[in-house]
Amino acid sequence: MSAEVVMKFQGLIFDINGTLTDILTNEYDDNLYRTLSNFLDYQGIIMKPEEIRDSFFELNKRQRRENAEPFPEIDVIAIFREMLASNASGAVRSLSREKQRMLPRTLAEIFRAASRFKLELYPDVLSVLTSLHPLYRMGAVSDGQSLWAFPELRAVGLTDFFEPVIVSSDLGYRKPDPRIFKLALSKIGLSPAETLFIGNDMYRDVFGAHEIGMKTVFFRSNQGEQRSMGAEADYIIYNFRELPEAIRFLENRDDR
Repeated sequence: MSAEVVMKFQGLIFDINGTLTDILTNEYDDNLYRTLSNFLDYQGIIMKPEEIRDSFFELNKRQRRENAEPFPEIDVIAIFREMLASNASGAVRSLSREKQRMLPRTLAEIFRAASRFKLELYPDVLSVLTSLHPLYRMGAVSDGQSLWAFPELRAVGLTDFFEPVIVSSDLGYRKPDPRIFKLALSKIGLSPAETLFIGNDMYRDVFGAHEIGMKTVFFRSNQGEQRSMGAEADYIIYNFRELPEAIRFLENRDDR
């Protein structure tokens, strides 16, 4: 009688915010726009907090409206570049060429810093990733802005775990677009059947990965859509320390 063959995954791909990191931001906080307004004062650019707030949300909506992608992603640096061009072009031109070039990015970084109230790993994330890293190729996929995502990964000590890290702002579209999952698989060099996706959103993560044939683990964290949205997760965990058992269960299932 032949020994049972266990089908092992070769790779794990993780969502970041809400799955690995417990992050809280508030883009409606009045102090955020006061901070941006105060910073611009030092550049010789006068914009009231409410002007910055209204312009930010209007340009955000316009970018999404003009982006033909079914799941559009914004470019926050482009938002601040257009905001400055529309409201303070004369004052901006008085700055050095280097400062003109860097100012939209600087504003985007201050925007995130001032709107962020919490950034920490969920319990057991670091120990679990450390134990899994020697066994699997590991990548990450995140909706958001790359100029925020990479520093935040560094801040919580996860930079060295993932290759690749795919961030939606670099693509112009976000999950559940199947292309973002296919890109991650292409860069990690594995097929959908060889790779498990771990996320915290039933639509963007579970449905998106399921559409291209990946197995999924749903982490029911304090963030994300938790209702079934067109696909069921193959395994649900309620604490990150349960992930290794979820992987073992799915690797031993007969239908792989």
